[in-house]
Amino acid sequence: MRLLKEGMFLLMVTFALGSLWIFSLPTCSNPGQNSSSVLRYSWLEYTDSDDSPEKVCNCSGILQGGREALEQAKLLTTTKDFTDSVHIPDEHYMNATKDCSAFKLRRKYLTSPLSQEEEDFPLAYSMVVHHKVQNFERLLRAIYTPQNIYCVHVDKKAKSSFLFAVLAITTCFPNIFMVTQPVDVVYAAWPRVQADLNCMADLYNSSTKWKYFINLCGQDFPLKTNLEIVRTLRSLSGGNSIHSEEMPAGQVWRVRTEHKIIDGTNQGTGKANEPPPFNIPIRFGNTYIVVSRGFIRSVLEDSRVPALMEWLKHTFIPDEMFWATIQRMPGVSGSTPPHRKYDMSDLNAIARLVKWQPLEGSQDSPDSAYPDCQGSHVREVCIYGAGDLEWMLKQHHLFANKFDIDTDPIPVYCLEKYLRKRALSELQ
Repeated sequence: MRLLKEGMFLLMVTFALGSLWIFSLPTCSNPGQNSSSVLRYSWLEYTDSDDSPEKVCNCSGILQGGREALEQAKLLTTTKDFTDSVHIPDEHYMNATKDCSAFKLRRKYLTSPLSQEEEDFPLAYSMVVHHKVQNFERLLRAIYTPQNIYCVHVDKKAKSSFLFAVLAITTCFPNIFMVTQPVDVVYAAWPRVQADLNCMADLYNSSTKWKYFINLCGQDFPLKTNLEIVRTLRSLSGGNSIHSEEMPAGQVWRVRTEHKIIDGTNQGTGKANEPPPFNIPIRFGNTYIVVSRGFIRSVLEDSRVPALMEWLKHTFIPDEMFWATIQRMPGVSGSTPPHRKYDMSDLNAIARLVKWQPLEGSQDSPDSAYPDCQGSHVREVCIYGAGDLEWMLKQHHLFANKFDIDTDPIPVYCLEKYLRKRALSELQ
C-alpha cells in the first residue's frame, strides 16, 4: 500500500510539473529550440515558476551581455533583502531530503539518461568540498545523471552541520557515495592531492564502466551539458587534458625548499629539498584534470608514482605539480612526451576556466590573457559575476572556477537555466 501511495504521489507531482511548463513561459528563451522534441521532459526545465529568489534577474539579457540587465543584476547583489533571501542554512537540506523522492522531483534531478550516447559513456567525478552546502548541491544537480558515478570528499575539519547536510543529499542517490578515507585537507599541502587520490581509488574499484574522470571542488560549475562533455571526451580518443608546462623560474623555490605541515599550514623548513626520484622532470600545472580510466590505473599501479608522491609531500602546493608531472612521464596512459613542444597551458586544456588577476586586462594588451573580472577576487582568483558569463560561454572549457552563491548567486542561476534548457534542446 505504501509503494502504491508513493507511486501515485510521483505521478501526480510529475503531471503537475508538466502542466506548469505548458502554462508558464520561462524568462530565458533558447531560439530555435524544437519544442516537440522536449515535451516529454518539459517538466525538467528550470522556469520562473520554481520560485527562486534570483528569478527577478533577466538571464537572457545577461547571457547576451546586455548593459541594462547586467547593471540590474549588479545592483541586486548589493541589497540585503536579496542576499538574505538566497541564503539557505545547512539544516534545510537535512529536512528537505527526509523524503528523497520529493526532493529529487522538486529539485528536478535527471533520473534517466537523456540519450543512449550519454548512457554508453559514463563518467566518474571526485568532489572535494568543505563548506557552502548550497554551492555543492547546485553543482551536483547541474552534473548529475544516473549513469555517472560520484565520490564526495568532505574535509575532516568541516562543520558537522555541513557534513550531515552533504550526507543527507548523497544518500538520496544510489550512484553517489562518500569517500571511504576522508583526510584533513591543508591548503597548499599534500592532503589536497590525497583527497582526490582517495576518491580516485574508490571510483576505480567501485565500477569498471566509467570512461573518464573529472575532479571538482565546491566552487566549480559546468559550462557544458553532459552530452557536450561526453562528445568532447570521446574526441580525446583515450588521451588526457591536463595543464602541464615547464616550471616557471619564479616558482622553482616551491620544490627546491623543503616544506612540512606545521600547526596546520605548509611551511618552509629552510632546508634544501632532495632531487626528484628517477630524475623525473617536475612540471607545473593545475589541480583540476580530465583523464581517462587508463591514466587512473597508471596513477594507482605505476611503481614510480609512490616515490613521486613521497617527494612532493615536502614541496609547496604539490597539487599544481603532481598531475602535470605524471602527464609527461613515459608509459603513463594518455601521456604526452616531456619535450616543451608538448606543453599545455590552462587555457589550452579543457578542465577548468580560471581568471587569474595578474593576467586580466584589456584584450588589446599582449600581457592580458582575458578580460577583467566582473565580480570580486580571492587570492588573485576571480569570483565570477554576471558580467563574466557572455565571455565564459564562448570558451572551450568544461568547467569554470570560482563561483560563490553567498557573494553572487546570479551567475550560477543563469548557467543552471541555460544548461538545462540546452540539455533538453539536444533531445531528438
